[in-house]
Amino acid sequence: MKRAVVEYVAVCDTCQRVKAEHQRLAGLLQPLKIPEWKWEKISMDFIVGLPRTQKGYNSIWVVVHRLTMVAHFIPVNTTYSGARLAELYISRIVCLHGVPKQIISDRGSQFTSRFWEQLHDLLDSKLRFSIAYHPQTDGQTERTNQILEDMLRACAIQYGTSWDKSLPYAEFSYNNSYQASLKKSPFEALYGRRCRTPLFWNQTGEKQVFGPDLIRDAE
Repeated sequence: MKRAVVEYVAVCDTCQRVKAEHQRLAGLLQPLKIPEWKWEKISMDFIVGLPRTQKGYNSIWVVVHRLTMVAHFIPVNTTYSGARLAELYISRIVCLHGVPKQIISDRGSQFTSRFWEQLHDLLDSKLRFSIAYHPQTDGQTERTNQILEDMLRACAIQYGTSWDKSLPYAEFSYNNSYQASLKKSPFEALYGRRCRTPLFWNQTGEKQVFGPDLIRDAE
């Protein structure tokens, strides 16, 4: 099945129509330091200007774990208050992964408000901002945004559905797609194994570790 999917994507008209060139800007950039452990450092950004959905969403809150590149895509509205965003942050990020040590974002009003600053003072998370007019400072999140936009565009062309209905599937697809920099998918980088799906397969000689052996190896 994997081979059939690869061959189909290679000639898929929709895939070719939405595929964009994502060339890095020329120049010398200082990359951010690689985090030491999982979900200690994250980055976040908003994709705005989207068509308003029936549920009232018009933007996407993109949160990326910098070590494994696992991402969460949260549908929101640009009018959400700081309290509403904090509620989503706690339920969608902290409850799943714990409190990060550092958060990188741009200087959008959502991230520079007094409420947001006080919240993370209480949580003991440091806020770090990218340089104005230089979004490539947080190139990882920018790249994720580009990939997500391509995915949603493809879904709109192929299925004609509202983008918020495609968002959970886009998140699943992104987190289980091979990343050259990781040499594996974000899901596998985070959990130590591939996600079980209809496309799940075992390579010859691949070591499968389960149960007590998994705990022992992790130690």
